[in-house]
Order: sequence, then structure tokens, then C-alpha cells
Amino acid sequence: MEKFIKVSHDGNVAVITLNRPEKLNAWNTEMRAEIIAALKRSDQDAAIGAIIMTGAGDRAFCAGQDLEEAHGFDEQRADEWMTEWENYYRTLRSLKKPLVMALNGTAAGSAFQVTLLGDIRVGHAGSRMGQPEINSGIPSVTGPWIMTQMLGLSRTIELTLTGRMMEAEEAHRLGLIHHLVPAAEVMSKSLAIARELAAKPPVAMRLDKQRFYEITEPSFVDAIAAGRRIQGEAYATGEPARMMEEFFKKRGRTIGG
Repeated sequence: MEKFIKVSHDGNVAVITLNRPEKLNAWNTEMRAEIIAALKRSDQDAAIGAIIMTGAGDRAFCAGQDLEEAHGFDEQRADEWMTEWENYYRTLRSLKKPLVMALNGTAAGSAFQVTLLGDIRVGHAGSRMGQPEINSGIPSVTGPWIMTQMLGLSRTIELTLTGRMMEAEEAHRLGLIHHLVPAAEVMSKSLAIARELAAKPPVAMRLDKQRFYEITEPSFVDAIAAGRRIQGEAYATGEPARMMEEFFKKRGRTIGG
């Protein structure tokens, strides 16, 4: 039984809902493990033709990493953390079934990256997206890896160093959100797209997705290796912990409170 997600089915479409609305669906290690297991089950289920990921509530798809978990990391834990992210991202990258991201709200940091690893993205006017890790003292490695492929180096540098969030209209104009619809229509549009994709010839679908995996695999391996080195260096300085403490103080909270 999942604790942090919900899994449902609409015909031959599996729907995975991130279910921590009180935390803006921010994920921790246990939640990511549940998502990975659900993705793998759906991908291996012959009755499933496509997968949708979305978030509970109307504020966020996912706020990214739960900072309460990441606050206490040291250099060794940062290396283990990169292994967890490698497993998560490789699961997303290696899916044989098409994956539609139904963006019910904000997708920030690692959640922004995860949405970009989906095949089709549907959002509404409140679906803000961005890479704000620098504001928490966390250097971004996997984010620039995928953004460079989709946006080019210039825009990737600007988004990474400023940590700003893009409004939905900008993300749509840049091609990061494929379909911009009213909030009430995000899921229905996502289901329509998922059903259309599920009806495609499955062998051709699998081989097309396999080729995209092959094209991007060398740079993905490089990004993970760089992430181990860079995250280890960052956490060894203590800067991420200091910045996260400031983040919680500004909101009148204590770590774990």
C-alpha cells in the first residue's frame, strides 16, 4: 500500500498521483521509491498503454525535493542521494510506455526536471516551472543537463543562475509545456493524449523511446558523475544546510517543525 502516492486506472491508462498536498507534493526518498515502483509496474503491465503523472491538490504538481530531508546531508549522504536520483531518472528515461505529465500547478527543481523527462506536458496558467536550487545553496547538475538539450545553453545558464520560476505562458512559448488549457481541463486533456498515445503501434512506440534513451545516455552518465562530484563538494562546505536554515527561518519554521 502506497503512503505518498495514489495509483488508479482509467481504461488502459495508469494515473500516478503524487499525494503530499500539505507539502506541495514535495518528495522524499520513500516517496520516490513508491513512484519508481509504480512506474515499473505500469510499464510491465500488458493492459496499460500509457501513464500519467500528476499531483494532488490545486497548488503544485511537486515542489521538488523536501528540504527537511536534504538539510542534514553530508558529503557521503550526498553521494548516496545521487544514486537515488540516478535510479529515479533512469526509470523515467527507460519507460517503454508513453508518459504524460498533467501539471496541476508548480513544478520546481527536481520536479521540473522530472516533468521534462516525460513525453508530453499539459498545464494551465498556474503551472509555473523552474530551477530554483541555487536559492537553497544546492548546485544544479541534472537540471542543466536536460535543459541544455531542450532550451540551449544560453537560456539554461540564465534559468540556473537566477533560480527564477517561469510562468506557464513562457514555458508554453518555449515548448516546455505542449498544451496550455484551463485548469479544469488539465486531466481530461492529459487522458485524451494518453489514450491517443496508447493506441499507437506498441513496438514502434517502444523503439522510438529506446532511441531517445540511446541518444541522451552518454550525456546523462556524465551528468550523474558530475553530480556526485559537485554535490559532494557543496555539502562538504555546509552551504546548503545554512541556506536551508535561512529558508525555514524566513517562514517562521524550524527544521523538522
